[in-house]
Amino acid sequence: MSFGFQGKVAVVTGGAMGIGAATAATLCELGARVAVLDRDRKQGSSTVADLTDAGHAASFHACDIEDAESVQVAIDAAARQHGGLHVVVHSAGIQRYGNVLTTSAEVWRETLGVHLDGCFYAVRSALPHLLAAGGGSIVIVGSVQSVTAVANSAAYVTAKHALAGLTRSIALDFAGRNVRANCVMPGAIDTPMLRWSLSLAAAPQAVLDGCARAHPLGRIGRPEEVARAIAFLASDWASFITGATLAVDGGMLVPSGGMGFQTSGTGSLGEQ
Repeated sequence: MSFGFQGKVAVVTGGAMGIGAATAATLCELGARVAVLDRDRKQGSSTVADLTDAGHAASFHACDIEDAESVQVAIDAAARQHGGLHVVVHSAGIQRYGNVLTTSAEVWRETLGVHLDGCFYAVRSALPHLLAAGGGSIVIVGSVQSVTAVANSAAYVTAKHALAGLTRSIALDFAGRNVRANCVMPGAIDTPMLRWSLSLAAAPQAVLDGCARAHPLGRIGRPEEVARAIAFLASDWASFITGATLAVDGGMLVPSGGMGFQTSGTGSLGEQ
């Protein structure tokens, strides 16, 4: 069995930039025909232009991931253009901050709309195509916040937790029809979304340094490192993996109490 996607078609939501763009590029390099879905027409078109200039088969389909009809039209168009569908990657996401008192109803709906509703719409639209192809793979981009929480991120944490549950539900309901669903949980990754978040801080570099220290590997991740994990889960090499949540987090979830506790709490005593 070869590790590749020759003859396969993949859809990547939120594929214009960040982890989504890196995933689109990785799948293309591994032989897939890739449809990039995003609401950013300019960046999405640019990302696809780079892929096609490199000799890959790729297309861009503008859509509003929060709108069921828009997602349906985009995915159906991608399947028609490329001759089917075998892989779905839901990478669309936004970052918003606030606790349950400071988060507006609008921000709550937007955050869950992009992450959770968007995933539901994408999977629901894609499943008939996957089933027609005899099965396929779905990979959902969650977060370490799918199993933990960061302060003042109520909507984001809720959405990412929900995605882990949706992954397991899809995996269970469609296992008998040769459809697998898995979730990757990235730590801090150097994406435009992270850079936007840093721009909100009074001291962005200090926050970035703190993010790096939170990972035992001592750095933040790169989008292509998450993309490789997504490609593995989407591939036939992961044929007996479904319903799983895979941390791609530089060890962020490992240390009890976080790295600060390891270096200054009881985790440091063995070094004395």
